Amino acid sequence: MERDWKRLADAIKRGREAAGMTQKDLAEKAGIAEGSVQNLESGRERSRIPQSLAKVEQAIGWAPGSGVAVLRGTIGQPPRSSEEPAKAKPRNQSDLPLRVVDELEDGPLLDSTVLNLGDDSGARMIVVVRGKPDASPEEIQEALLAWRRMERRIQQPPESE
Repeated sequence: MERDWKRLADAIKRGREAAGMTQKDLAEKAGIAEGSVQNLESGRERSRIPQSLAKVEQAIGWAPGSGVAVLRGTIGQPPRSSEEPAKAKPRNQSDLPLRVVDELEDGPLLDSTVLNLGDDSGARMIVVVRGKPDASPEEIQEALLAWRRMERRIQQPPESE
């Protein structure tokens, strides 16, 4: 069975960042070493699934077993655990415009990513992708495909001027 460790690493990093956690924060919440989080986010191939994965799933609010499903390619975005609140709040929500706060609370979370703007300023762009409220599974799949197309366009290097 094919395992995509890079896909899992990217999903964990997105989940951690969407929850507003550093690697150290995630390690503390999961009760594991920070090096374990770093190893999972490295995308390095392994022969066995680390025991720390289940703890990381719980700490970032994924449904049990969803990390393995991402690893195997059976799902793209891990579903939220029913034990965790579905809405991840930014660390300092007062810094966000009300329009953004409102949009973050509406519809199912489909994906998120943090893009470095590529200059020396260290500036980043945070993209949160939400589906429409009460979307059917087919509509969610269509929205994910649309996001993947847009994400590829966003991440293309700029053409030389």
